[in-house]
Amino acid sequence: MARFLFVVLPVASHLNAPLAIGQALQAAGHEVAWCGPRSDLRPLIGPDATLYPTGKRYFRLDGETGMASVRSLWEGHVLPVNRFIRDAADQAVAHHRPDVVVVDQYALAGALAAYRHGVPWATFCVGTLELTPPDLPEFDEWVRGQLTRVWAMTDLPVDETIDLRFSPYLVLGLTSTALTGATPLPARCVLTGPALGHRPDAPAFDWDAWDRSRRHVLVTVGTMAEHLARDFFQRMLAATAPLADRVQVVLTASTDLLPDPPAHVLVAPRVPVLELMPHLDALVSHGGLGTVTEALAHGVPVVVAPIRHDHPMVARQVTDAGAGIEVSFGSATPAELTTALAAVLDGPGYRAQARRVGESFAAAGGATAAARHLAALAGRPIDHCPTGTPTLA
Repeated sequence: MARFLFVVLPVASHLNAPLAIGQALQAAGHEVAWCGPRSDLRPLIGPDATLYPTGKRYFRLDGETGMASVRSLWEGHVLPVNRFIRDAADQAVAHHRPDVVVVDQYALAGALAAYRHGVPWATFCVGTLELTPPDLPEFDEWVRGQLTRVWAMTDLPVDETIDLRFSPYLVLGLTSTALTGATPLPARCVLTGPALGHRPDAPAFDWDAWDRSRRHVLVTVGTMAEHLARDFFQRMLAATAPLADRVQVVLTASTDLLPDPPAHVLVAPRVPVLELMPHLDALVSHGGLGTVTEALAHGVPVVVAPIRHDHPMVARQVTDAGAGIEVSFGSATPAELTTALAAVLDGPGYRAQARRVGESFAAAGGATAAARHLAALAGRPIDHCPTGTPTLA
């Protein structure tokens, strides 16, 4: 039995994958502890799991795109949250004495804590922004400057051999080459496909309102972009109106955004996504890797309306794979949205390619494969080179 400590961030889309991997580790007989916000984690991990609370820092919502959105992500989210959790993460590693620390790609404080205490760590990537970076001229140099700022949060000298975004021991990419193609990946990176597991906090769903005579479409922009989506939602309602006799839409949004939806649209703030997926015929998404790969894992084709961060890369990967269509989040007309949705619903090629990508995910192994790689890492001895940088023997 090995001991694992997960260091996570308080964002719903960043918690599902580590939860599934943690469940797979526990099923294999390993011990799993958590470092993160109590309010988010306790409902997921249960009352008896070991938890080192960090408190919670709420993210500032923004509407930037392109390189401006990258700057906003790091300056408004990544740097502040790592400063906030730095001491808690260090204390958790020191107290729990794990064999391996498993960190969210943006939970850099967890990587630093593992480095300080000479413990190997693994990185899991819930998105593709760093894993398969965008073609933005400033991206690499600017992000490396932010990593220097993270090192400066500690009393540790900068180790130029380590990119804190990518563990030198193991990087888990929650996708497959069916999407990434031939894009170069970080050293020691393995692609496992999406990590899908039991979600104790999944909300109830009104299955009585489910019309089995129609085809079904889920429309979602995730948990961090709803404030940008009012107009997009209105265009989607108009776009699905010509299909209302044969399509039922499930749209995730606050009811105050859409207080009086048409009869063919069910609106709910949250839905049990994994329960819905086997029953869906299409997904309309902003391009968050988690929801997109969950759909493709079930052979569901996707209309992607990318907003920012890694969404454009996910959209390009989906379209290159033939598993969906990209549309403009900001300017696609209702007619254009109708055309795209009808194409993925009625064009058998899109579903066939979605199934092909889903088969690649199944072959990659998902949460079980991720747990197996982590267990292998826990079983390898660690040496310390003269510079103090831990290396695998």
